[in-house]
Amino acid sequence: MPKSAVPTWGERPMPDPVLSVTDLHAWYGESHVLHGVTLDLKEGETLAILGRNGAGKTSTLRAIMGVIPRRSGSVKIHGRETIRQKSHAIARLGLAYVPEERGIFASLTAQENLLLPPVISPGGLAIEEIYELFPNLAERRNSPGTRLSGGEQQMLAIARVLRAGGRTIFLDEPTEGLAPVIVERIAEVVAMLKTRGYSMLLVEQNLAFAQAVADRTCVMEHGHIIETFTAADADSHAASLQNHLGV
Repeated sequence: MPKSAVPTWGERPMPDPVLSVTDLHAWYGESHVLHGVTLDLKEGETLAILGRNGAGKTSTLRAIMGVIPRRSGSVKIHGRETIRQKSHAIARLGLAYVPEERGIFASLTAQENLLLPPVISPGGLAIEEIYELFPNLAERRNSPGTRLSGGEQQMLAIARVLRAGGRTIFLDEPTEGLAPVIVERIAEVVAMLKTRGYSMLLVEQNLAFAQAVADRTCVMEHGHIIETFTAADADSHAASLQNHLGV
């Protein structure tokens, strides 16, 4: 998969982070799943978190969003501390989470799915803009969720958060189970969103996809971020990635 032509962070000034996570710990009941995660996400940047199953990738997204209520450390959004806030309040700061299961309402049409969510933040895309960005959804606007392909469902899940006003988007395994041609399309969508200034934090096991879209990559293991590198340094980390990911 070719790397997007969008300039990398090594080629342009570094803006302030829209998200800054420091020493984040999280628990499911008595199970301690995150052990001091520290990362940051810049405006207009795409950051990938790679790791094997059970490494803590999805838990990191859920903890930042406040979906895991028992957490400690610091999560700042545009400089504002949110570690003690509820998930609905965090979402209203412009964070939007696209879960791995996508959450499409099967009995509603594609357009009804788009119209259902409330606005969480100003500046969301109009339906016409969404259809321009996702022509497949325009063609399938009257199709129920059960009749959409996996790729169309993924596009619809992303489109819903764009309509709701999310500017910092969390994508959990966006290419899981998709055909290679659809993976390519999702990569094109991520690149287009980056040109519009969206910030994206994505969890992936598809190394080729992550390398094609990410400005920086974090590798996670046992609830820790064990290394972070830029797209320009990816080749020098290839051996380490093979060791940690088993690829």
